[in-house]
Amino acid sequence: MTSAILFGSFFGLLFIGVPIGVALAVASLIAITFLPFLNPEFLVQGLVYGLNSFPLLAVILFTVAGNLMSRGGIANRLIKLAEVFLGRSTGGLGIVAIVACMVVASISGTGSATVAAIGLAIIPAMAKKGYDRAFSGALVAAAGGIGVIIPPSVVMIVYAVTAQVSVTDMFLAGLLPGLLIGISLMIYTYIESHRRGYGGSDQKFSKIEISTILRQSFLPLMMPVLILGGIYSGIFTPTESAAVGVVYGLILSVFVYREIKISELYNILLESALLVGVVLVIIGASTAFGRILTLERVPTEIANWVLSTTDSKILILLAILVLLLIVGTFMETLAAIVILTPLLLPIVISLGMSPVHFGIIMIVNLAIGFVTPPLGANLFMAAQVGKVPIEKLSKAVIGFIISMIIAMIIITFVPWFSLAIPELRS
Repeated sequence: MTSAILFGSFFGLLFIGVPIGVALAVASLIAITFLPFLNPEFLVQGLVYGLNSFPLLAVILFTVAGNLMSRGGIANRLIKLAEVFLGRSTGGLGIVAIVACMVVASISGTGSATVAAIGLAIIPAMAKKGYDRAFSGALVAAAGGIGVIIPPSVVMIVYAVTAQVSVTDMFLAGLLPGLLIGISLMIYTYIESHRRGYGGSDQKFSKIEISTILRQSFLPLMMPVLILGGIYSGIFTPTESAAVGVVYGLILSVFVYREIKISELYNILLESALLVGVVLVIIGASTAFGRILTLERVPTEIANWVLSTTDSKILILLAILVLLLIVGTFMETLAAIVILTPLLLPIVISLGMSPVHFGIIMIVNLAIGFVTPPLGANLFMAAQVGKVPIEKLSKAVIGFIISMIIAMIIITFVPWFSLAIPELRS
């Protein structure tokens, strides 16, 4: 009864347009009134407990680092470097955009920041070369989803906190899946560019120009090396690496490239705080929501029901993949993780699956939701920066979605992609 009230009030509030974080908190409060052994203080305790986590500080810091990177000229230099080596092939600028998204993803940790940083620079350039703007925007939106798969990833940090697994293990596990998805997007881009007649760039770079571009992109390339190298070598924690990323991005943007003025830092920090504030409200409210589910034994009951219905691991995993694809189309990714992880994790653990592997499956699956309407955060961001109607983008992105789903199925049923690198560490 309480579970029905909890979910009913939550989805009812979403239906009338209440923000997700507020809907989680209000639904929890309504459910608490029907439990005689709880009082409203339980909600407050959940909010405090949910946010009292050191790894969550990295969410704030990586958001700031991503903003500094997108405004400070770092992204433009990385795009230019990729264009030197990849721009002359069929669909060259599209492949350049994907590679740039993968590199920027290893700095920003978020999908929307990656789309904004790369889209503002590459979509107009692709349009000048004759690329369809809808195709260009869809490409950047899809590639931007790699931002939550390639470490460091804000979404991975949230999953690690929710599932109580190592953040470093999650970061290591995301390397090969992120690379696989990037390659699948490149293959589709090459095939579609060949069909549409999108040739490579005819610009030739002299040795002096190549040398200059390499020199200018050296410091930006050191940013992911510094962040990820520090984490994997054990010099600092993922949270500390986020602070290092902020300091490094600040030095490059303000003092080396001088593309950000000191007076602009306040607005950058304010914008980052507003963005992170929404995320933290969702995380805090979902903690109370999840604790009520646990008290009502909902995760255990669901796991028992699923396992009693079928003992086929393949069927269960396929059902979970379909569920996550559907959820990703209408629910914000972080909210989906903090709500569904306690429900689904007991099921996959009973099947013998590693919680780290399942985390990658979940994140990859929900990342596809970034480019699927009606939510499609990356799709709306690409529409805004590329000045393309969302209806055209929704059609152009279908091929990219299919290529991502193929990669997701491989990642799901071939655990090696997710566990090979973490197992080297243990």
